[in-house]
Amino acid sequence: MSKFSVLITTKNRLEYLKFTLQKLDSLINRVDVECIICDDGSTDGTYGYIKENFPSIQLIRHKKSRGLIASRNELLHLTKATYAITLDDDAHIVSQNPLEIIETFFESNKKCAVMAFRIFWGKDLPENVSHNLENTQVKGFVGCGHAWNMQAWNDIPNYPNWFMFYGEEDFASYHLFKKKWQVHFVPNILVHHRVDIKKRKKNPDYQTRLRRSLRSGWYLYVLFYPWQVIPRKFLYTLWIQFKSKVFKGDFKAFLAIILALCDVVINIPRLMIHANRFSKKEFLEYSKQPNTIIYWTSK
Repeated sequence: MSKFSVLITTKNRLEYLKFTLQKLDSLINRVDVECIICDDGSTDGTYGYIKENFPSIQLIRHKKSRGLIASRNELLHLTKATYAITLDDDAHIVSQNPLEIIETFFESNKKCAVMAFRIFWGKDLPENVSHNLENTQVKGFVGCGHAWNMQAWNDIPNYPNWFMFYGEEDFASYHLFKKKWQVHFVPNILVHHRVDIKKRKKNPDYQTRLRRSLRSGWYLYVLFYPWQVIPRKFLYTLWIQFKSKVFKGDFKAFLAIILALCDVVINIPRLMIHANRFSKKEFLEYSKQPNTIIYWTSK
């Protein structure tokens, strides 16, 4: 049984995946590492390419896409490793000796459930990737670069498939907090997430992404937040979206907001069934933790 697992889900992004696997080659070919990839309904030859060029990779294939979150759940249930590293198909680890860092940290921090990596978002990695950041306990983690202590994963519910995209990391983080597990930001492991954030607004899926991002945040309010906190949080996020997007003429954002509100209304019964609400004390304790560190920028 491997000690480490590298888990990647992909769909119709073969060129991105090729580059990622090239960068991870020395890592995934170690005897103590298994690599499992979920091809979530690709039609670009992803399955055949991996089968032919990476026979050591364990590959699962969905003939019809089941979605990112469902695929991640499946990967996490398949692995038998002690520690599982989750990466996006357009992200790779830059740091040297990441597995040794992961093992040492988890062994020294028995209540750590997830190690959140330092992530640079951008097409080109800066020349200077040094840092003076310290390991920090934080609220949550980012899906494109983190490592699970699988004991903790098995102690909480699966990611919610019905979220479809966005929000699953916070869902897990809230459950972990209630179970007395911790999330730690560990900057000595750097991940390069090769995306251009500024161009995403021009992508065809901009409205869909915004809709899913908004509704997942509102889902989480209803699932976990104390009732008296929800109206203020909800109205604030709504105001920010109108102020920063709609009032500046972003009609796609307005439609995304309306659709996200409809999603919440439709899912109220499901949200009530699955609620695991913080007490006032728990919410205050959780709120005092440092925020999730999503972006890292070279100084």
